[in-house]
Amino acid sequence: MSTPIHRTSTRQSAAVLTSAQQRREGSRTGSSSARSTEHALLAMQSRAGNRATTAAVQRARDTARDPARDTARDTERDRAAENGGASAGAKKNYRDRIAALLDRFKKNLEPIDTFIKGFQTPTNAAFTQQAAVSANEGLKHSTAASGTSAASGNLLTEAAGTVVSGMDAYKNMKDAKKHEAGANHHTAKKKAKTKGADAVVGAANSGSYSAAIAKEVTKVQKAADAAVASEASGIAGASIGAIKGMRSAFRVGGAARKYKQVKNLGDPHLVHAGSLARLNESREQAGWAAAEAYVALDAYWGHDGPERLELVSEAIDAAWESMGEARDAAESLQRAEKDVEKLSTVQGYAKKKQLTKMGKETVSGGGESTKAAAGIVTAVAAGTVGLASNPVGWGLAGAGAGLVLGVTMYKALRAATKRYEEVHHPERWAPKGETPAEAASRKESLKHALKFWKKVSKGERQAMAREIYALAAGPDISGSGSTTAEMRESARSLLIALKSGPAKHKLEPEAWVETLNDPAKTGDWIQEIAEQLASG
Repeated sequence: MSTPIHRTSTRQSAAVLTSAQQRREGSRTGSSSARSTEHALLAMQSRAGNRATTAAVQRARDTARDPARDTARDTERDRAAENGGASAGAKKNYRDRIAALLDRFKKNLEPIDTFIKGFQTPTNAAFTQQAAVSANEGLKHSTAASGTSAASGNLLTEAAGTVVSGMDAYKNMKDAKKHEAGANHHTAKKKAKTKGADAVVGAANSGSYSAAIAKEVTKVQKAADAAVASEASGIAGASIGAIKGMRSAFRVGGAARKYKQVKNLGDPHLVHAGSLARLNESREQAGWAAAEAYVALDAYWGHDGPERLELVSEAIDAAWESMGEARDAAESLQRAEKDVEKLSTVQGYAKKKQLTKMGKETVSGGGESTKAAAGIVTAVAAGTVGLASNPVGWGLAGAGAGLVLGVTMYKALRAATKRYEEVHHPERWAPKGETPAEAASRKESLKHALKFWKKVSKGERQAMAREIYALAAGPDISGSGSTTAEMRESARSLLIALKSGPAKHKLEPEAWVETLNDPAKTGDWIQEIAEQLASG
């Protein structure tokens, strides 16, 4: 379906550039070499975008044929066996296959979309300004053709993302209804809201790109209503930019509130200084008791009475019991000190994640707001002086695109680094008691890092989620039985600060504590905590 679209835009761009070249050869002005450079750059942008998009479509089809289909087939078989309904399994299989294909298709298009938003669109805006100032009709039509190609690529990516977000929202809504309470319910409900908002914003953004395509097509065809189309496109771009900017502002507010709540928990070293002092005092007393028991044992060894053996036997039992108590007291203190360090580490990580989110959303929201201002300038210019542009418009567009591109590149680099570490240093974040996978070579790790469509499954965030759960879980969870009551209470307060408390799970506090102490819900809890660490 996508191939004819790209083929048409390529022919259209070539035709426009050919006619522009013929006009340049007929005029032979002194600035022909500069204009040739401009047209060549625009032609390269259009052709590169079309070819890259076509390649991404083909790559998505090829890669989705085997892995996604096999995974969906296996998932369908398992679910059909559990539910006992072949028809329901077939429907789920069909839906899963479509979702997998669209998701892979979208992720393959994202690098191209980033190039278009970060480079091609701002460049087109600059050339549009230059063409308006110099009244160069050939350059105007060339930039319009390049702009049509750019907006088409944006629309294709946004439309695919909108459909994927809508399907994810629907799936998570069903999961939230299925799990009426608990960690699964909260995770699914939160995802449903987020993906639903993504779908709404994506639909609005698709409309904005459609208006941009209409604007550029009217320029190419020299339509009489080109000014109206340009004004409508500017208004649409300003509206969607404002919506995204407001959404980023809400996210910054949510991250700031979560950061404040975690910070208000206090430094674990200070909060638990009293309990550590009491444990240390118990260790010292147990040590003195053991020492006294050994002194008594030495004294009984030197006793000459007939009860000597009985006294020595009793002294040995007392010394052995005292040594056991001293050992237990020392282990309790050592465990508590380690738990305090763990709690301090995970609280610091949680605060760092929220600060990072605030920074990314602030920059991204600033970029979207700047792009909204550029859309307003475009609409005003189109409504007052026709299609003439001005330096403010394309300057704002370039600045907004630069900010958004910076955040996108930062996220991509961070994700690639985490994928590299996941396979090159699997022992770094491996769960305790689990044998780490064999480390991949540098070459294989680099290949894995470039697989931008894959998510990190064994990284730092997952490791921190396991640490938090181990501290907050009950005595029935392996490795959590020796946690002190004070430490467990602090870890549960951290869960509440991370928006994973009883109220969010629609549970009473007692029932919430029972889910923490249920080994069957360990995986659900770790996933929930990992999601809350990443969200605001």
